[in-house]
Amino acid sequence: MPEPRFAICDLDGTLIDSDAALVNAFVALGVTRSEISFGHVIADECLRLGISLGDYVHAYDTEAAKPFPGVDELIGVLDDWAICSNKHVESGTAELTRLAWRPRAAMFADAFNGPKRLAPLLEALHLDPSRVVFVGDTDHDRTCAHEAGVDFALAAWNPRAVERVGDIALKHPSDLIEVLGL
Repeated sequence: MPEPRFAICDLDGTLIDSDAALVNAFVALGVTRSEISFGHVIADECLRLGISLGDYVHAYDTEAAKPFPGVDELIGVLDDWAICSNKHVESGTAELTRLAWRPRAAMFADAFNGPKRLAPLLEALHLDPSRVVFVGDTDHDRTCAHEAGVDFALAAWNPRAVERVGDIALKHPSDLIEVLGL
């Protein structure tokens, strides 16, 4: 039987339904809902919207985002996994602690010079890209996986996620178990 594959997951929009929490922080700082978009480095989005990153982090409610249905059960099955996210490290770490999720490693926006990249995480964990699946919900996540030579699995349980040719479409978090060979 082949060795199971390793899962690296995005956080916002993939494991947790954070849309309302992300939007509410911006709205609290005076940004109009129609101006807000998803899937960006939070510092870049704050700059684009003309607000302070520090003010945004302070306004973001780390208690508000909830796991998508089935994600807690999936995390319970994964003995070894990682996070790669554009989220601010303070918010991401607080959410992982609150949820009692313990990935082997978690890299957030502060670990990258720009948008998230899988290569630093693959290197730090000594992972062979051919044995890794990156689970995400955006075009940026898809590009991130392809640039690292990693298979991309779309978190299609997020209604905002748009399937493209070549994606491994996961309709439910439990679908990842089979993809990983667990």
